[in-house]
Amino acid sequence: MAEVKLKKGDLAPTFSALDDQGRKVELQSFRGRKVILYFYPKDNTPGCVKQAQGFQENLKAIVKAGAVVLGVSPDGVESHQRFKLKKGLEFTLLVDEDHGIAESYGVWQPKKFMGKEYLGVVRSHFVIDEKGRLSDVQIKVSPADSVERACRFISE
Repeated sequence: MAEVKLKKGDLAPTFSALDDQGRKVELQSFRGRKVILYFYPKDNTPGCVKQAQGFQENLKAIVKAGAVVLGVSPDGVESHQRFKLKKGLEFTLLVDEDHGIAESYGVWQPKKFMGKEYLGVVRSHFVIDEKGRLSDVQIKVSPADSVERACRFISE
């Protein structure tokens, strides 16, 4: 696996994925709008809940700024549906079971937990401008910082 290092100004890697309703979603369909694309490790875990709820709490302002929120994790459609229902999320969650999207954004990386090493999603977000270019890249960001930084970026 070659390491991807995206930076501000790069063209955002395109993708096609299933959403939480089992519908196909393509990044290109959001051209003309800003996109907050955020990656999180797993539905219904503490940090992931905090990040998702932060985006939900700011959703009206995000939409008012002409942006959409897309959350990405390796969880499947049913898991995303339960997560959205349980936490009252009104934005789209994307399925990345084969971690292809995470790999293309460089956020599928080695991690360590309780002495064990494994590959997993590193909490990150990318703000994509109306032309499909990255205007903000935050990798290994805390849940609260992710929401605050992304929201600040789309309102500029």
